Amino acid sequence: MNQNHSSPLNQTLTLPCGSKLKNRIAKSAMSDSLGDGAGNPTDDQINLYERWAKGGLGLSIIGEVQATPKYAEKPGNLIVGDDSDHYQLKQLARAGATDGAQLWLQLGHAGAMADAPISTPKGPSALDLPGLACGALSLEEIIALPSEFARTATIAKELGFGGVEIHAAHGFLLNQFLSPLFNRREDAYGGALQNRMRLLLEVINAVRNAVGPDFPIGVKLNATDQLEGGFAENEALEVVAAVDQTAIDLIDISGGTYFPGAKSSSDRAGSGPYFLDFAEQARSKTSIPLMVTGGFKTLAQAESAVADGKADIIGMARALVVDPELPYNWLAGERGEPQFPRFNNPPEGGVTAWFTMQITQQARGEAGLSPDDLANAIEAYEDRDYARRKIWNSTFS
Repeated sequence: MNQNHSSPLNQTLTLPCGSKLKNRIAKSAMSDSLGDGAGNPTDDQINLYERWAKGGLGLSIIGEVQATPKYAEKPGNLIVGDDSDHYQLKQLARAGATDGAQLWLQLGHAGAMADAPISTPKGPSALDLPGLACGALSLEEIIALPSEFARTATIAKELGFGGVEIHAAHGFLLNQFLSPLFNRREDAYGGALQNRMRLLLEVINAVRNAVGPDFPIGVKLNATDQLEGGFAENEALEVVAAVDQTAIDLIDISGGTYFPGAKSSSDRAGSGPYFLDFAEQARSKTSIPLMVTGGFKTLAQAESAVADGKADIIGMARALVVDPELPYNWLAGERGEPQFPRFNNPPEGGVTAWFTMQITQQARGEAGLSPDDLANAIEAYEDRDYARRKIWNSTFS
């Protein structure tokens, strides 16, 4: 270990609200799928976020936290509300803050992408497409959404979480409003980009008004949906400029969508970070700190992104699933790179299933999976969701 290693990743970062991150490495939000099926954290989930915090992260973000059970992405999602298990949530908040890390909740609403067996999917507009059918949210339902996000953020603050991230990427509801593929409304929330971004800005302002000036709020935005006719980079830059006029502390840049049949950013080819070029353009639109998520595979890539001013924080997900101690080693100057599995012709969703079950192994301190375990991982993933859908529907019927 190089005790004298000096890395830009070791620098602290003071956010606009005054909160300080101890370094520049973050675990970006994933659907870890470790909830109990009734919207509450499990001991495995608490252990996982403590392990990631001990691995050296400055920031960890827990994915797809719902305000209500109506539009969950998976039956393993958390629900943060008045009826949630506040004791377990406090334990999770405390574990994720081990060794000076911060744990934020990503506030989500799956909208049209909600898991149909436990919900009735609704998006900006009614759609009937192969693999995706949904109703349209009413104007009254849309108007109620900012206060829903704000209430969840307020509870998160009361429970001791370090901050929240508003999820407006990856094809979930707020991203659906931004996309002309999903959003075909003809009222104040559809049509021109100024209207399509209206709900996002209303949510940001409602959350800030609810939690006060000193609590960290991030927003996750797509650089592009990577879909023809969807949300494109030129529009994304306009949204960044609009967000710059709000009291946001961090813009987390990612891309891609979980639209059926679309390739995820994590599965794309290439050896380098995915969205650094977009982040460089976004620099001219905002002074808010930028987190860039996706494709960082080497210490040199991460260090140069920060040193060159293209990113303030490096977001990683799958790299930390295969190596939870990676931040500690990188901050110490050890150049061990994460070893990603290679799969031969995996089925759609199969890689996500493998990584999700690998997360479970890490949470339990058990041996990691091998690529040869893909079929068993897919079966275990599907069986667990099947069992938890029963719990979800029984709990929230």
